[in-house]
Amino acid sequence: MAALDPGQAVYTTDEYGRPFIIVREQARKTRTHGVEAIKNHILACQDRGERRSNIGLDKILISPDGDITVTNDGATILSQMEVEHQIAKLLVQLSKSQDDEIGDGTTGVVVLAGALLEQSEALLDRGLHPIRIADGFDKACSVACEELDRISDRVEFSKDDTSNLLKTAMTSLGSKIVSKEHEQFAQIAVDAVMQVADLSRKDVPFDLIKVEGKAGGSLADTTLIRGVLIDKDFSHPGMPSSVKDAKLAILNMSF
Repeated sequence: MAALDPGQAVYTTDEYGRPFIIVREQARKTRTHGVEAIKNHILACQDRGERRSNIGLDKILISPDGDITVTNDGATILSQMEVEHQIAKLLVQLSKSQDDEIGDGTTGVVVLAGALLEQSEALLDRGLHPIRIADGFDKACSVACEELDRISDRVEFSKDDTSNLLKTAMTSLGSKIVSKEHEQFAQIAVDAVMQVADLSRKDVPFDLIKVEGKAGGSLADTTLIRGVLIDKDFSHPGMPSSVKDAKLAILNMSF
């Protein structure tokens, strides 16, 4: 048996006298600086962008606990990935912000960010400072927004005519897992939003809309309830399953 090198490992015992060996790291970690560090960050973000750009059928994701998720939504896929790189996590947050604010385009925003980073790497090789590159992207964003405002059309809608909103919702849901019933879900989404929307303030309090999932049935069984849903099990099997014009007593007290 080879002798233990004191420079590579240390022999010791724990409080119960059991021996164990502490092995030193095989190589010392090095810290990158400057352009090299920036390129490493860009590479990590490009890796996330390229993985998400593989657009096609639904993906099957299996968590470490064995939970299975079938989805083609960019924000869902990125949130399920175990991302350790701190800069790459920004792309995950970017996709989540897009999903929270817009509700669609989670894939496109990550692919676009990866493409911009790829172009910025070429600019770094030409000697441009990262701040100058960021300023250039900011000015390009302003130019792009002005052009979009110029070529955009105004979509008219009202509470009585929501056909354009229905078309928009159907387009957004076309790539989701509910695509088989996307017309029904689009109508539910439009009706729910119009139920709580304040058109004068152009504001939609989404916290007033609740999505409740129940096991069993199919997507076609989904329905919109205009009111309050109370999830309560039967206290007795003899209780009626349906009561019309019922009166409710809401008690906030301990029993």
